[in-house]
Amino acid sequence: MTIAYALEPDLSAQEFRAILVAATLAPRRPADDLGRLDRMLRQADVVVTARDGRRLVGISRAITDFSYCCYLSDLAVDVAYQRQGIGKRLITETHQAAGELTTLILVAAPAAEDYYPRIGMEQRPSCWILRGKG
Repeated sequence: MTIAYALEPDLSAQEFRAILVAATLAPRRPADDLGRLDRMLRQADVVVTARDGRRLVGISRAITDFSYCCYLSDLAVDVAYQRQGIGKRLITETHQAAGELTTLILVAAPAAEDYYPRIGMEQRPSCWILRGKG
C-alpha cells in the first residue's frame, strides 16, 4: 500500500464528511451540515489529504498565519488505516505547508490524547474555549 499526500484546497464537503465519519470524528463536527463543512474547507489555509489510490483515508485541516502559529483544527484518519503513521505524516506535511517556523497547535480528541506525546508533541497545561452557538 502506497499512501499519497497532497495539498487539496478544493476537497469536496462530501469527501470531508466521509473521512470524518470513517475516523469517528463526525460526532464532534457539524457532519450533517454540508454547507458548513464546505465553508470550513474554503476558509482553511492548509488542507492536506492522504489517499490510498483514489480513496481518501486521512485529512489535516489547518488555519495559519504562515509565520508564527498554525492551528491544526482537524486531523482524521480512517480507523481501518490507523497505526500506520498516516496521522504523523499528515501533521508533518501540514507543518511544512504552514512553514516550519510556525508553532503547530491542536486540541486533542479525548480518544487521541495519548497519541500526541508518542509522536513528539508537547502537552500544554491549559486551553480555553468560548463555544459558538452551533
